[in-house]
Amino acid sequence: MPDHPTLASLAADLDAGRTTARKLVEECLARIADPAGEGARTFIHVDKDAAIAAADAMDHLRNAHAAPSPYAGIPVSIKDLFDIKGQVTRAGSRALEDSAPAESDAPVVARLRRAGFIVIGRTNMTEFAYSGIGINPHYGTPKSVFNRSVGHVPGGSSSGAAVSIADRMAYGALGTDTGGSCRIPAAFNGIVGYKPTQCRVPLDGGVPLSSSLDSFGPLARSVACCAVLDAVLADEDVQPLRPRPVKGMRLAVPTTVALDDLDDVVAKTFERALATLSREGALIERIAVPEFDDVAVMNSKGGFAAAESYAWHRYLIASKGSIYDPRVQVRILRGEAISAADYIDILSARRAFIARTEQRIAPYDALVLPTTANAPPVIADLVADDKLFATQNLRALRNCTLINMLDGCAISLPAHREGEMPVGLMLAAAGGSDCRIFELAAGMEDIIRV
Repeated sequence: MPDHPTLASLAADLDAGRTTARKLVEECLARIADPAGEGARTFIHVDKDAAIAAADAMDHLRNAHAAPSPYAGIPVSIKDLFDIKGQVTRAGSRALEDSAPAESDAPVVARLRRAGFIVIGRTNMTEFAYSGIGINPHYGTPKSVFNRSVGHVPGGSSSGAAVSIADRMAYGALGTDTGGSCRIPAAFNGIVGYKPTQCRVPLDGGVPLSSSLDSFGPLARSVACCAVLDAVLADEDVQPLRPRPVKGMRLAVPTTVALDDLDDVVAKTFERALATLSREGALIERIAVPEFDDVAVMNSKGGFAAAESYAWHRYLIASKGSIYDPRVQVRILRGEAISAADYIDILSARRAFIARTEQRIAPYDALVLPTTANAPPVIADLVADDKLFATQNLRALRNCTLINMLDGCAISLPAHREGEMPVGLMLAAAGGSDCRIFELAAGMEDIIRV
């Protein structure tokens, strides 16, 4: 679509001289600075001077036929969770404002720079990444791209990352995903978000939420865009993406947990997408996955996220707890009551869960399920009501969390039609299936919205 350029189309334009890195950066900066837009809430910090200098450098390298990659000069945004040399990593919080600037880039940031991508700025997020909703009382909450006169949540925790893509303030975004933090905001903003197999992308240089569940992934306009960014983040060669034909895809719809309590618009959009895939020749089977019931049990006391975040935050909360978002702090403090024995039990239960679930889903190319149980709620409603916030947060996180607990990989694709409430369709598989997930997603991304 001409209004929504992809990394491939931008690379072609740069190569042909139809645009320059300087022009792309200046256009993104103008959108960020637009007082009628969401830039002030989407970005915590904008690297204006550095981005322009980097753009000029990439233009000179391209003119000398020495660009480090076809994507050199394309602006990307970085979630505030990551270290960028010379900048303070706030993780969406006021509690880290007086921290020393980072001495080096996080490996994932360094890899993006090495490919020539230009860091345009640091994007807003849920404080310390601890929510699937995206509300931030410290830096404001960017609105979802849908129906901004009302103001719907952007999804979290990579809220600013998603909005930066939806509003063309950047053409790729670096996010994190512990229980859906790339996929949920992608679903709520009509873009693509990817959660890689955890071990493929290094976690150094990012403020942790849960070392057992954290993964670093991209958000972008298309499946192919995410595939390019994912390869760069994983330090792999960027390979041509070969979409799989929909005909013959073996897809399993888990009927356990994943289809419970869906908003009507989510259920209708999801079923329409399934019907379209079926007409195109996909082999779709609805299967029980009783192992999914075990996830709520493992998380009943707060799970890995509460235990591991409390271990990281306990001293910071002791000194600066009064400036935390109360909705974040209360979730972290659940970890205080988790004993070492409880934690060991969760580790053991997860190993068994992964083994049984992988065996059950092995006959299929992928699981297919709604990314979230809910469509994006209204910001004002959740700000005013703690109970509603908690309910909607759990509904947003539920399906994505199943895949993080599986140590799998997953992608969220927009399934709605133009003008409709944004709804995401998720493809997921066991860990190590990243290439297959990208091929399947590329094959169906345009078809499911017909």
